[in-house]
Amino acid sequence: MSKEFRALQLRQVIAQAAARMMVEDGVADFAYAKKKAGRQLGVTDAFCLPSNSEIEDEIRLYQALYLSEEQPGLLRELREDALKVMQLFERFNPHLTGPVLDGTAGQYSETHIHLFADSAKDVEIFLLNQQIPYQSGDKSFRVRDRRANDKKNAERLKVPTFTLEGPHGAIKLSVFEYDDMRFATKHPANGQSADRVDMQGLQALLAISATT
Repeated sequence: MSKEFRALQLRQVIAQAAARMMVEDGVADFAYAKKKAGRQLGVTDAFCLPSNSEIEDEIRLYQALYLSEEQPGLLRELREDALKVMQLFERFNPHLTGPVLDGTAGQYSETHIHLFADSAKDVEIFLLNQQIPYQSGDKSFRVRDRRANDKKNAERLKVPTFTLEGPHGAIKLSVFEYDDMRFATKHPANGQSADRVDMQGLQALLAISATT
């Protein structure tokens, strides 16, 4: 067995272990999952660690093999919860993104909604006025380099977040400046521009899933 073939095998095994960890244990960070899976398997060579995209492929395969009955129903519940939150925060231009949109969400997945406002303080005041409990924090995103106006280059952007407790798990609201709506965040698995939909897009997605 060649060294290259052995490395490829290890990458797949680690990807499968990391995917199982993310689905079953609710681990959300690709880097943490792959490193922990590698340690558990006694692998320290970075060349043998899978890409985020390889792990995401294994997540989809795991769900298809072991969660084919319950996952679609859970996904629909999460999307319906997301729509209700987006309707509540309509004034802040809500867009759904992440696992709940792309279909890889599981039992422990967070729902990610991006808001676009003049100020995060406006969102916080709204939460207080509506008496909605929340936890505040921040989150770092990779976005297209706005200064260079270059789609290939990316910069780190840290934005305020408010995490709510939804009926089926945490819902994280990330608050961007209004002008940031022009720039897509990067998908953590493949580095491409992450998909996002507004309320109308989510309603259309729910309508399609209801007929399949």
